[in-house]
Amino acid sequence: MLTNSKPVILIPTIKKQEAREFYEKVLGLTFTVDDGFAIVFETGGIMLRLTTVHEFTPHPFSVLGWEVDDITRSVEALVGRGVTFEKYDFAWMTQDELGVWTAPDGTKVAWFKDPDGNLLSVTQHSIPE
Repeated sequence: MLTNSKPVILIPTIKKQEAREFYEKVLGLTFTVDDGFAIVFETGGIMLRLTTVHEFTPHPFSVLGWEVDDITRSVEALVGRGVTFEKYDFAWMTQDELGVWTAPDGTKVAWFKDPDGNLLSVTQHSIPE
């Protein structure tokens, strides 16, 4: 039924102005409108709605990620814009100096947070040989 429908990404925010600046100025997403209920952006041809809520506790897992061609270049560019990447202390997961983890299949992932503490990520998937 929904196979041909575009998804809409919904992310909660209690820090509306900080969130708008972060997603627009730091991440470079295209601002569409503030409709009073959400700050709306476009990313990869999909609508992203930062929905204003009164209370919010961030999840400990990624809520949104972007596929990138060159994770090192993407992470360095975001660091240059003030983004801090998460470093985890898990025995099974080793990250490089930028905070990039390489999965056993070669996929590379780095995590960062928005002003509300939502966990976001950039991923460079490995190409099967």
